[in-house]
Amino acid sequence: MTNAARDTFIVGLRNAHAMEVQARELMERQSERLDEYPEVKSKLTAHLHETNEQLKRLERCLEACGESTSALKDTTQSVMANMQAMAHAAAGDEILKNTFANNAFENFEIAAYKSLLALCDSAGASDAKADLETSLKEEQRMAAWIDSNVENVTMEFLEHQRRAA
Repeated sequence: MTNAARDTFIVGLRNAHAMEVQARELMERQSERLDEYPEVKSKLTAHLHETNEQLKRLERCLEACGESTSALKDTTQSVMANMQAMAHAAAGDEILKNTFANNAFENFEIAAYKSLLALCDSAGASDAKADLETSLKEEQRMAAWIDSNVENVTMEFLEHQRRAA
């Protein structure tokens, strides 16, 4: 185990925890406004439960390394998520902006978990692999669902616009 690998791994775990805090805040804000899109709301609610489990897994990984989360990073990401949600809420095409942003965010999370997994052995944290792989698979499933539903959400949005006109 090299100190550089362990240090990078710890920073990555803290960053991932802050990232998941941001994801949780985004999903909580978005789900409050999705009554017209029940399928999206249902999927987002299910992924919100996964995100809460991901946070617990990351906390376990940090504890196993004798470390803790970063309150500053978590708070900063939470504030950013709420600001983004407010900005999208003001837009007439909020569901589309959220869909595009969620697609990008899920892929960001996938890359973060792949990076952490790449560091596990060098950081002497092989025991973290199972938890990180579980979270990676959840993010990959959500990203695939969003990607496969962009067209459906767009057409559903259009239908809502037609009815409102």
